[in-house]
Amino acid sequence: GYTALTGIKAIPDINPEPGSLETTTLDALEWRTYIPGLKDPGGALSFTANNTEEFQSEWADLVEAAETGTKTNLSTWFAIVIPGLTKAFYFAGDPSPLGLSAIEVDAVLEISPYITPTQVHGWDTKPTGE
Repeated sequence: GYTALTGIKAIPDINPEPGSLETTTLDALEWRTYIPGLKDPGGALSFTANNTEEFQSEWADLVEAAETGTKTNLSTWFAIVIPGLTKAFYFAGDPSPLGLSAIEVDAVLEISPYITPTQVHGWDTKPTGE
């Protein structure tokens, strides 16, 4: 099962543009041709959350569980669930321990938790291999 994280305020874009592989042959007179290449999720994904005791505790538990799973060749899967949609967006990744967020006067204390994707499944009702 999945555990909901409390206080998430922003989710990054996980919609990378595929590379383009040129397939133009010597008989082309005007246009180059291409096929889609690989997609790059761009390394660590930065989320935004309210920096509360509850969130810090949940995130620490997540990091610990992910580290334990990695030792036994298990992946940590994430599901981004959007109310009103029948599918969720699934990806596996490694969460990083929290650091110290920026602190400002007259502002909500926020933090940027990071997850480095190791596999992107995409939209589904439940991914296989999870």
